[in-house]
Amino acid sequence: MGAVGAAGGAGVTGGSSFRTEDVDEAREELDARYYANRMAVVDGERRPFAARFDTVSLGPLVIGDLSCGADVRMSFGELGAYHLNAPLSGTMEMRQGGSSRIVATPAEALLLDPAGDTFLDRWSGDCRTLSVKIGAAELRDRLEQLTGRSPRGPLVFAPRLDITRGPGLSWVRFARQVAAEALAGEGLATHELVARPLQEALLNGLLLAAEHPWREALAHPAEVRRPAPVKRAMDAVRERPEHPFTTTELAALGRVSVRRLQESFREYVGMSPMAYVREVRLDRVREELRAAAPDEVSVSEVAWRWGFTHQGRFAARYRERFGETPSRTLRAGR
Repeated sequence: MGAVGAAGGAGVTGGSSFRTEDVDEAREELDARYYANRMAVVDGERRPFAARFDTVSLGPLVIGDLSCGADVRMSFGELGAYHLNAPLSGTMEMRQGGSSRIVATPAEALLLDPAGDTFLDRWSGDCRTLSVKIGAAELRDRLEQLTGRSPRGPLVFAPRLDITRGPGLSWVRFARQVAAEALAGEGLATHELVARPLQEALLNGLLLAAEHPWREALAHPAEVRRPAPVKRAMDAVRERPEHPFTTTELAALGRVSVRRLQESFREYVGMSPMAYVREVRLDRVREELRAAAPDEVSVSEVAWRWGFTHQGRFAARYRERFGETPSRTLRAGR
């Protein structure tokens, strides 16, 4: 059957309404929209398989209203992105990495990490779920912009999110409303000037709603506003991470002395200017490794291209920042 309708605008949003009674077609659609997967119907005789997938892409986000009709079992590798399942009805029983099984219900959503093999042991036939894929790099960048500091180590969330009240419920309602507007294909949500702020608001909202070690810092954003020299230097690094920056050059771009820039970076970013350059380059290395196939490129190749000439130090910094080895990232890529 396939897609029965599509909408999109300005290259920022795009959506489809997909219907099928074929398991392989459903698996391929979720592969294209979300992640590579294996899917099997658990009891197709009791409830016939009839997939209904309404999905919308907004930059680093994919928002879906999904159901399968029959009980389904699925398995994935590492997701490479954060993912939230918020059932509107029914249940989803999931495991990730070495964790025990957790059940997502209409009262409690489940927030998954980018790392760790992921298993959906049972997606109940009566379960209709809000399913949101969130780009890991974009969410981390947003946290950094809001707190004024680059988080050390992987960004880890508590897996459970109360969606019966408060910020959790508000975020689910907001995500569904944004998706519905974008899927309609004719409203303002498909315009780039509106879509981009909506993406940012969804990332902000998730950071405020979910439990994580940096949430307290988000309660007082005015206290961590970065001064203009720091912003100018950071923007320059993000725009041209491949450039061989020096502290002197960054100070000139920030229009302050070297000493003042170093002091401001330590106060507002939590590291030196050159350490920040390394962090941004590590992010680019990770992006390349995720997009590459193991037989096409080597870790040392990518690391060298981004200025990491000492493989031992590079591997240690990479593991400290992302919680896994670069070779594991490459193996879990496309």
